[in-house]
Amino acid sequence: QVQLVESGGGLVQAGGSLRLSCTASGRTFSNYAMAWFRQAPGKEREFLAAISWSGGNTHYGDSLKGRFTISRDNTENTVYLQMNSLKPEDTAVYYCAAKLGFPLTMSDSYDYWGQGTQVTVAS
Repeated sequence: QVQLVESGGGLVQAGGSLRLSCTASGRTFSNYAMAWFRQAPGKEREFLAAISWSGGNTHYGDSLKGRFTISRDNTENTVYLQMNSLKPEDTAVYYCAAKLGFPLTMSDSYDYWGQGTQVTVAS
């Protein structure tokens, strides 16, 4: 089992930045590809970004247009999501997820999920 705990969400003004963190425990973190998803009320879960176990490969959702950056620190068992130029439409619950093997964009591919952290962007 892998336990994931997100942090760093909150209320921010439009145009601002936040950095989300997701800390893992329970298994060897460096064996897992990690990803970030979000879900707004009434909408489907949306893929944001994924990163390979080594950090050498990253993938991003088409809608982000370079505003978000995923990274990881295997010595800290933590994956990050740096979010810049935030917009009100970025308001959602943000989740991190883990899977063995290659990082993928489909949420069904991920075996372990955190509880989510709320991000609210005020206009």
